[in-house]
Amino acid sequence: MEAKAVAKYVRIAPRKVRVVMNLIRGKNIAEAFAILKFTPKAGSEVLTKVLKSAVANAENNFDMDSDRLYIKTAFVDEGPTLKRIHPRSRGQAFKILKRTSHITVIVDEA
Repeated sequence: MEAKAVAKYVRIAPRKVRVVMNLIRGKNIAEAFAILKFTPKAGSEVLTKVLKSAVANAENNFDMDSDRLYIKTAFVDEGPTLKRIHPRSRGQAFKILKRTSHITVIVDEA
């Protein structure tokens, strides 16, 4: 049995979260939390929250042992993009794309 947690519409670009996600994919929970704690990226904070949620779902909903859990699957999808305008010289306007992410973490017992 596997437990899942999803964070939607997170205001961090998916490619920035994927850098941190690749560090923890396939690791056991204790090791993943240690990696996230000492990774100085913005995505590590959000991934810690999603991972804690997935572990809590596994413990409470499926009666899994948290010591035996590992990250089975973890991926980041692109959410909707907020489009903004940045005024430039001579009446021009440049687009700013503020990207969002949908983060999914699935944990399972080893």
